[in-house]
Amino acid sequence: MKSALVGNDTSRAEVLNVSPHGFWLFVAGKEYFLSFEEFPWFRKAAVEQLFNVEFSHGHHLHWPELDVDLDLDRIEHPEKFPLVARA
Repeated sequence: MKSALVGNDTSRAEVLNVSPHGFWLFVAGKEYFLSFEEFPWFRKAAVEQLFNVEFSHGHHLHWPELDVDLDLDRIEHPEKFPLVARA
């Protein structure tokens, strides 16, 4: 017997705004700014591709149309990850 799901999914990721310099992402109760300088994979993405983000396991983000995977540690501390593949 399976239990019914109760309530809403509170573990969502949502793009709040996009600017020429990057975009704001709300996830796990916090807001993050992802600059295109530090996250170049998103620089040429269409707005609808940025908005199509999936959040799982409490720390993993995936943009399926862009084939980009990031975890929250990478977003919170990009200085820990100096090697960046240029798009």
